[in-house]
Amino acid sequence: MNFSYMENESPTRIKVIGVGGAGGNAVNNMIDSELKGVKFIVANTDAQALDISKAEHKIQLGAKLTQGLGAGANPNTGREAALENTDEIREALQDSHMVFITAGFGGGTGTGAAPVIAEICKDLGILTVAVVSKPFSFEGKKRAQQAEEGINNLRDITDTVITIPNDRLRGLAGQGTKLVDMFLKADEILHHSVKGITDLIMLTGLVNLDFADVKTTMSKAGMALMGIGIASGDNRAIEAAEKAISHPLLEDISIAGARGVLMNITCSTDITMEEMTEASDRIHQEVGDDAEIIWGQTFDESLGDEMRVTVIATGIGQEEITAPNVLSINKPRNKKPAKPETPEVESHDKLRSPTQEELATWDEEAPVVRRVVKRAANEDGRNINRHFGDSENLEIPTFLRRKAD
Repeated sequence: MNFSYMENESPTRIKVIGVGGAGGNAVNNMIDSELKGVKFIVANTDAQALDISKAEHKIQLGAKLTQGLGAGANPNTGREAALENTDEIREALQDSHMVFITAGFGGGTGTGAAPVIAEICKDLGILTVAVVSKPFSFEGKKRAQQAEEGINNLRDITDTVITIPNDRLRGLAGQGTKLVDMFLKADEILHHSVKGITDLIMLTGLVNLDFADVKTTMSKAGMALMGIGIASGDNRAIEAAEKAISHPLLEDISIAGARGVLMNITCSTDITMEEMTEASDRIHQEVGDDAEIIWGQTFDESLGDEMRVTVIATGIGQEEITAPNVLSINKPRNKKPAKPETPEVESHDKLRSPTQEELATWDEEAPVVRRVVKRAANEDGRNINRHFGDSENLEIPTFLRRKAD
């Protein structure tokens, strides 16, 4: 592994576009936190929200359609508003190497407009990473459903989608946290998701990492998960790595088997070679030898004795990432019916072959029996009783609906 000290400023042009209210808030937080090396854009249907934005470039979406009053929590309105301003969006993004689209999903503008912006980035050939938050459960099922639909739309357009489930922030903020602080925590996580990637490209560090390295991991990577670990003291490296791979935002999903991993180790200049080895070895151990692991180290003297490890795992199985809650319901569905099905169907009288005595005395029914057996065997040689097994599964949707309710 080659190490070099990075003196020169990166020529990579990176832009962050915050879409909708949550996206605009996240951009303000990044600006306040002095995120280095990126240009900020905000796009919103709400003219009042744009007025308080600290971004250097502001785009009012759908001024004719919404009159600057917002999208009314309707993603279709958000989409139509963005389509009204495609030329302006394209002009703002066209010279970029990489674009981060950040938004809160579930409402109107972010959910509806972000996929339109992603489509423009795709047309321009820009590496595009969407970092979007899912709504809190108390915001209602409709917003949750709209968020999932929006994420599904993004998955087919962007290179990488990082989802931040807001409900998981409770594990970071603790009980009794004020609501306003919880939303600030959501903005902070969106900020760290972007910072963990941009710092690798833009900031000085010991490990030479460039835009091409990041592009290798994140281009056409699909859904991604992020974990952050912070620790101090003698064992800070291994502890920070452990916290990163068991982070609440990982939604109980292991990063083992990830196709690609982007890892950023951030600390002061007193980091030792042993610490870098410990942290990286722990991540390697978790994801396995087949993953493409891109890692770097950046300096931040403000951390003092603390070390921060940011891990972004890409290319994990689609089902595991996009629907962990549905998967947990489906697991017993797959396991439990499988056991009784075989003996139950095999004991079914109508499915056994007729005896010679029955054939002699039951001539009218015999052809029916032969046709059913032959057709079942031809359609699925592994299971002659396929049609009866399918009829039993008709009860499962009702069961699942009751579980979900």
